[in-house]
Amino acid sequence: MGKRATEGTCVRALVQLAVPLLKAAQQQCPRTGPGAKPDIPDWVMAGLIMIVMIKKKKTKAAQYRFLSEHRREIADWLGSEAFPSRATYYRRYRSAHRLFRTAVRVQGERAIDEGVTDARDVAVDKSLVAAQGKPWHQRQRRRGRAPAGVDRQATWGYSEYDGWTFGYSYEVVVSSTPQTTVFPLLASADVASASEPRSFVEKIPELPASTRMVSADSGYDANYVGEGVEYDEHGRRSGRRFLCPENPRNQRRPKTKPGGADASRAHSRELRRQRRRFLESARGRRVYARRKKSVEPFNQWFKSLFELEHRVWHRGLDNNRTQFLAGVFVYQLLVRYNHKQGRSNGCVRWILDAL
Repeated sequence: MGKRATEGTCVRALVQLAVPLLKAAQQQCPRTGPGAKPDIPDWVMAGLIMIVMIKKKKTKAAQYRFLSEHRREIADWLGSEAFPSRATYYRRYRSAHRLFRTAVRVQGERAIDEGVTDARDVAVDKSLVAAQGKPWHQRQRRRGRAPAGVDRQATWGYSEYDGWTFGYSYEVVVSSTPQTTVFPLLASADVASASEPRSFVEKIPELPASTRMVSADSGYDANYVGEGVEYDEHGRRSGRRFLCPENPRNQRRPKTKPGGADASRAHSRELRRQRRRFLESARGRRVYARRKKSVEPFNQWFKSLFELEHRVWHRGLDNNRTQFLAGVFVYQLLVRYNHKQGRSNGCVRWILDAL
């Protein structure tokens, strides 16, 4: 009885931390387009999903069964009696990733304001997780043959850490300032083959105002990414530095001629040389080395915490987008809760293990 009361109290505390953020996220990404708004608000659906993420209920059937069994106490935690049917839960689950992506950013801003973390230095990285079922090899795909049980929405992707993986990916921007708690600030999810530069460039306008250093691996090497970080939309210096080793495949460039597009390419190459010189400087090497203590360990912690070392929880892109982003949101909650308990670190497994 005592243990159950402790569990309920802890979950209630996490939900109370989350509800204002979910409501704020709904206000920032309201529904648009034709049709009536749903009876159950998006933040309520996100709250339900967050609770089953905390409980590590992996299948949607197990999630809905848990929610139904604890409907009365969950309504008390959320402050809402609204509850979906099974079909509604399954359908709304697939679209909840849109609200969770905004909620992750909102909670990142809250953590900075609370002093949980310092975002002067950040690091970005993409990580791969294998799909459920057998991989669908290119030779089979070309022949129009698919193994039984293959996830047709998954794709192949490669990273130095994960190797070739048939599945999905998530991308996070985490704080990497010295002597601060590693904290995810922005996140997105996609198929394994998603382009890192194209994914990250969408996050540049969302970087915290305090950010001055942005570190990335060579997969993010693109002039438009570096210039997007270091310059604003008016072509003025943003006060930020982009630290990214050059990718050999991006080194070949045509010879330039005066004026026009060639002059623009020459300007981009000069900016690239400036970034290279800074990265090779003592300060640049010191800042870049922090990736090994921030975003790279974070991926291991996150996958271990939500049992993603071997495969994703679901089939289908939108289902896994929701699971990844809800997981990042819950991770943020755990770190903030830990901080409120007087523990200024990212050791949060004990909280989930106690639930």
